[in-house]
Amino acid sequence: MDRRTIPAGAREWLWQPADGPPIRVIDWAPPSAATEARGKILFMPGRGDFYEKYLESFEHWRQQGWQVRSADWRGQAGSGRLGTDGTSGHIDDFMIWVDDLAQMWRDFSLVGEGPLVLIGHSMGGHIALRALIESALKPAPDAVVLSAPMLDVHPELLPAPAKRAYAAAMIRLGDPSRPAWKMSEKPGSKLKLRQMLLTHDRARYEDEDWWRTERPYLSLGPGSWGWLRAAMDSVMVLFRRGALESVTLPVLIVATSADKLVSPAAIRRTVDRLPDVEACVFGAEGRHELLREGDAVRIKTWAAIDDFLNRKTAK
Repeated sequence: MDRRTIPAGAREWLWQPADGPPIRVIDWAPPSAATEARGKILFMPGRGDFYEKYLESFEHWRQQGWQVRSADWRGQAGSGRLGTDGTSGHIDDFMIWVDDLAQMWRDFSLVGEGPLVLIGHSMGGHIALRALIESALKPAPDAVVLSAPMLDVHPELLPAPAKRAYAAAMIRLGDPSRPAWKMSEKPGSKLKLRQMLLTHDRARYEDEDWWRTERPYLSLGPGSWGWLRAAMDSVMVLFRRGALESVTLPVLIVATSADKLVSPAAIRRTVDRLPDVEACVFGAEGRHELLREGDAVRIKTWAAIDDFLNRKTAK
């Protein structure tokens, strides 16, 4: 498919939460009449992300019979900004995003029939898991997929409370919405090395730059100090005693042990604690954006998700 075109059968529109700016949403083209209808998938991307990067996966799931919806998070891509400039990725509390997801999920569940699936990538996976812990999603999803979920950030050896304390100290020194690092996706990494964090596939990596040129409002820079403090606050909620154990619905985690953007150790701890979890973990052949990797890894990722959904959402 053309990864740089929104097809005629898709609809981009604005969804209005209870408060705040409108949220940009895409409803992907529906499955063909010749395809057995499976149900609905809500896909939520990561920090600094936008749904245009995942059109290829939307089309794959459409061909499997799923109706797909995706949206930006409040404060990034085409859904406004929460900081004092147009480039800083700021938030005061991840519960703002959990509340948005809960409202969006409720509206999403009201239209159409069949099983309901939530897929979250990176920070989207974190927020999805946090929403499950908070029992915020009603009705509950039939299955959840977390793609390279951001369950902690590097450096792994520094505990989340220490990272949170450092971010809080930096906030006391200035504007919480100012950038916590200078460039790229990760503190200390150079922009030219950004692809090495995300994918081995250069063509798919370049799709992202193409969309940012075509739609300049998609561009977002580093996270703010407020975002980092909020992220560490939420990480500590995820790993508090009994939190992960309370999530009893089926969860699939697809990840890579070579992830340099989010913490593989935190993912392993999560797999150990979730009651009903399966994991598909790649090695050095996979980077953070498994859904945008080269054919071998991406197709295996799709296959793992397809198999999981086939088993967990069977009629």
